[in-house]
Amino acid sequence: MVQPNTIVTISAATAAAGLLAYAVYFDYQRRANPDFRKNLRREERRLARAEREEAAAQSKQKLRDIHRAVDVAIAEGFPTGTNEKEKYFMEYVQEGENLALKPERTTDAAFAFYKALKVYPIPRDLIAIYDKTVDKRVLDVLAEMIAYDKTLDLNAQEPNGTDPDDYMDLPNPAQD
Repeated sequence: MVQPNTIVTISAATAAAGLLAYAVYFDYQRRANPDFRKNLRREERRLARAEREEAAAQSKQKLRDIHRAVDVAIAEGFPTGTNEKEKYFMEYVQEGENLALKPERTTDAAFAFYKALKVYPIPRDLIAIYDKTVDKRVLDVLAEMIAYDKTLDLNAQEPNGTDPDDYMDLPNPAQD
C-alpha cells in the first residue's frame, strides 16, 4: 500500500514539473514567435485601454453623484436663523471631521463640510480654514461641489443690516 505522503509528494512534484514546463514553453514562444509577442502586446494595450475607460466611467459617475448631492441639499434648503445656523454648522463640521477619517467616506465628508459652508456667514474664510485643516482628497471633492453650486456666493461679506458681533459665537473649526 502506498503512503499518503508519497502520493502528496508525487502530486506536488508533477504539478511543479508541469508549471516549469509551461514557463519554459511560454518563454520560448515569447522569444521566438513574433506573432505570440504581437498578441501579448495587443492584449496589454487592450487591458490598459479597458482600465482607462473604467476609470473614466467611475470618475463621471462620481461627478454625477456629487452634483446630485448638491442639488438635493439646495432643494432641501438651509436654516435661516442665527441659532439654527450655528447648530447646523457645528453638526455638519463635526460630521465632516469624523467622516474624513475614513478614506472610503471622502464624498460624504466633503458633503458635510459643504453643508456647513452654506450656512457660514463668510464662506471664503471657512474655505481658507478648510484648506489648512482638511485632507486634500476631501478638499478636491468639496471644490467640485463649490464649483457646481451657482447659488454659493464666495465673495459674501457680513450680510447687510447685521452686526458682525452676532457671528462671533460661531465656532471656528480650526480651533477645535
